[in-house]
Amino acid sequence: MPYIRPALQQAWLSKSLLACVLWPVSLIYGAIVSFRKLLYRLNVFHAQNLPVPVIVVGNVFVGGVGKTPLVIALVKQLTAQGLKVGVLSRGYGRSGEGSQSVTPQSSAIEVGDEPVLIARACQVPVFVGKNRFQAGLHLLAQNPHVQLIVCDDGMQHLALAHDLALCVFDERGLGNGWLLPAGPLREPWPLDRAGYSHVITLSTSNYAIQNPQRVNEQVQLQEKEQKQPREPKADFVVPRLLADFAKQSDGTTQALSIFRGQKVQALAGIGKPQVFFDMLTDKGIALSAKQALSDHYDMRSIHIDPEMGEVLCTEKDAVKLWNFQPTAWAVPLVTEIPEELLNTILAHIGPKLSSAHGHQTT
Repeated sequence: MPYIRPALQQAWLSKSLLACVLWPVSLIYGAIVSFRKLLYRLNVFHAQNLPVPVIVVGNVFVGGVGKTPLVIALVKQLTAQGLKVGVLSRGYGRSGEGSQSVTPQSSAIEVGDEPVLIARACQVPVFVGKNRFQAGLHLLAQNPHVQLIVCDDGMQHLALAHDLALCVFDERGLGNGWLLPAGPLREPWPLDRAGYSHVITLSTSNYAIQNPQRVNEQVQLQEKEQKQPREPKADFVVPRLLADFAKQSDGTTQALSIFRGQKVQALAGIGKPQVFFDMLTDKGIALSAKQALSDHYDMRSIHIDPEMGEVLCTEKDAVKLWNFQPTAWAVPLVTEIPEELLNTILAHIGPKLSSAHGHQTT
């Protein structure tokens, strides 16, 4: 039912009555997670290695924490360094089966909205598949020049070995610190490092609101709601801001400031729709209507009231919405990988890079 997930998300911010009721179930979930890791450690199950280095951008906090914009920024900056990069994704919510290549023209329904967004933004080989190892093999077979693979999500996908993990948190931190379903965590934190390659912790918690006063207000509200605030120590902070322009499906762009004083409606089918609405408000745009949709909403049943003005949405929503509403305006997020973080990633991955599969660069 649609009200269950919001109720859980609210409960996960503190050790509420609902969270406490679910806590015994989380013990069972935790035991399963630990047992699964043990089976990999004992080589009952085997993590498989691709012939090129693999970077996973993942999370332990369930739901949207801003991984895909970070993947896009990382791939662009690695490409700017002269590296040939490919991307793997599960393709959440897709109708297709098996491993599948994703192009900028692919259907988001068949391959997932985020893979299409990555393919359009980065112009690099993208493959989706539940089995990330097999998808990686197919990607490399069709693109033998690829030197490095970035996985959008997959920290808990132990079947594919990775060389570096970027674990992403947002302003919610660890929530109440409990495992699913009593809390928001997919696995215990801090991580059992013996089960992982090198892990870098990233925070995107400062991206949501560009108004410093609003940031302080949200922090104070969160601290009031959480009886025992828990924040993971971030190795790096990755700031993200709303772009100063919007674009349509035909490539038309215009300054976002044009919408100030106009009748404008906004919709968002992302992890935290209100964040997008607040970012628009902080740009001076008054919204006449808002539609907060479920994450990965497919847009086929969306209702747009033309009397509510121009439509603003996220780029993730646009890859589906443009099929039915080509005049909608997508507002990108601007994400920048700090130079120190990029250098840390390159220092870790550099010795493992190869000019051809299996042959290290000199």
